[in-house]
Amino acid sequence: MHNFLPVTAKEMKNRGWNQVDFVYITGDAYVDHSSFGCAIISRLLESRGYRIGIISQPDWRKKESIQVFGEPRLGFLVTAGNMDSMVNHYTVSKKHRQKDAYSPGGKMGLRPDMATVVYSNLIRQTYKNTPIILGGIEASLRRLAHYDYWQDQVRRSILLDSGADLISYGMGEHSMIEIAEALDSGLPIGEITYIPGTVYKSKTLDMVYDPIILPSYEKIRDNKKAYADSFAVQYKNTDPFTAKPLAEDYGTRGYVIQNPPAKPLTQQEMDDVYDLPFAGTWHPMYDRLGGIPALEEIRFSLTSNRGCFGSCSFCALTFHQGRILQTRSHDSIIKEAVHMTEDPAFKGYIHDVGGPTADFRQPSCEKQLTKGVCQNRQCLFPEPCKNLTADHSDYVALLRKLRKIPKVKKVFIRSGVRFDYVMADKSPVFLQELVKYHISGQLRVAPEHVSDQVLRYMGKPSHQIYEKFLKAYEKENAKTGQKQYAVPYFMSSHPGCTVKDAVKLAEYVRDLGFTPEQVQDFYPTPSTLSTCMYYTGIHPLTGEKVYVPKDPHEKAIQRALMQYKNPANRVLVLEGLKMAGRMDLVGFGPKCLIRPERGKTGEKTKNKEQTGRKYSRKTIRHTHQKKKK
Repeated sequence: MHNFLPVTAKEMKNRGWNQVDFVYITGDAYVDHSSFGCAIISRLLESRGYRIGIISQPDWRKKESIQVFGEPRLGFLVTAGNMDSMVNHYTVSKKHRQKDAYSPGGKMGLRPDMATVVYSNLIRQTYKNTPIILGGIEASLRRLAHYDYWQDQVRRSILLDSGADLISYGMGEHSMIEIAEALDSGLPIGEITYIPGTVYKSKTLDMVYDPIILPSYEKIRDNKKAYADSFAVQYKNTDPFTAKPLAEDYGTRGYVIQNPPAKPLTQQEMDDVYDLPFAGTWHPMYDRLGGIPALEEIRFSLTSNRGCFGSCSFCALTFHQGRILQTRSHDSIIKEAVHMTEDPAFKGYIHDVGGPTADFRQPSCEKQLTKGVCQNRQCLFPEPCKNLTADHSDYVALLRKLRKIPKVKKVFIRSGVRFDYVMADKSPVFLQELVKYHISGQLRVAPEHVSDQVLRYMGKPSHQIYEKFLKAYEKENAKTGQKQYAVPYFMSSHPGCTVKDAVKLAEYVRDLGFTPEQVQDFYPTPSTLSTCMYYTGIHPLTGEKVYVPKDPHEKAIQRALMQYKNPANRVLVLEGLKMAGRMDLVGFGPKCLIRPERGKTGEKTKNKEQTGRKYSRKTIRHTHQKKKK
């Protein structure tokens, strides 16, 4: 039990402590593994000599549930967990999910909606003046005013709704250490206004150097163009080297001020974080409840990088981890892999070596580590920047070392490769070794769509690049004599996607000869470029108007078109084809999506040439019988 931080007052006292420095409240079950933010921050603070007590999934209906350790010496740390609690609870159609992978046995209902706000308010009922610092993905992406899909309205900064004092946004290692040191030195929480990677409240702007004043909350709440303009400013100020402080006006309540992001971790700092003494599993109190399903997904996976310069519009990584790549050293990763092989449950398979994008192992260009990323230019979109360093040699070398570790049978890559980055690399070695060693029959890739118009709004490369990648992938498979397939992920109803675009995607699925088992409908989560387009109908970076499929029925049609073979989708598919003016796809020809229904007007085609209809014996016999009658 000593491997875990205390979760009860008894465990605290067994360590000889009368009080903890920080109480860490999380909406997830307590899993002491480096893939869980709570584990990283708590172990990091512990390594600096601070005493941490963990309260996981407290009963938000009882204020006693957050009083387990009494009042902490320095403050409360609050997170909703590894996911936004609303995404955790609801599907894109706003229906309740059945399971929570971050709760014991997958049980749903152990955390409230808007968990960060609820937990903070619960603390304030008892501890009126104790500092509360928010962190995690929910607080990070709601740090300023934001569109909330579930309420269909613009919400204030989570700092105001929660009653907390400070937000540590992003990954938080640098900022949390500085916050802890400031509090430990006796500095009041209200005076901790200078730390990069934090958000705080202020009545005035007197202490803020050279801020950008964003449109007021009242203005962006009532004016979608103002919201888009504000988002564009925020989007361009996500880099630690070039960003300025941002100030959002809340009238009589003063300002919410966002300091520039914290600097990225150096490789040594990354190594130090992943070398912390994690137990590597869930707390034993969950054993009888079936454990924590989320751990099983990543238990034998290795994190090699952070950050992503891919900048997909529907992804929040730009606002959370940032665009600058941070990597662990080979020695650090191999050390963890060797330790992994000593686990009795290890069967010889490393499930993944990657991060947000598996094959990113270095910044996109040399200048980023000293000057930051470009504010008005993307690294890969609409095409690779001329300064892009597309090189997989370091990743290939790492994978080769991992394959040689005793007891390792296979090293998989499952967190996804960026196929346009693969194609930008002049060396074919990575693709060759990917095909030969790191796939188990299927390679998951994410082209997302086939319409170049939709892909432009998604921030993804043109469909032509994906087709080139497929040809190269098939060529390498042919060389090895293996039959391995690329399984594409597609998304429906993204801003800019019309029913005609959805039909085009359905035709592509038809030509591939497979039906997706699951269809990802676009989910408007906080602080993404796509969510801004969804809410405002405006592309914030260009100002152009964007068509947004919001009507639930149209969204259902777009989903159904991707699964047109399912008989349950026939009515929706037919309606979609009518809307798109593509009734040529109703018939008996090889290119048709659905068959006409007998006796239904509007579905019959005029002649054999229009449909490419091939008459079967059954059809001919049926026609002959009708003529006799």
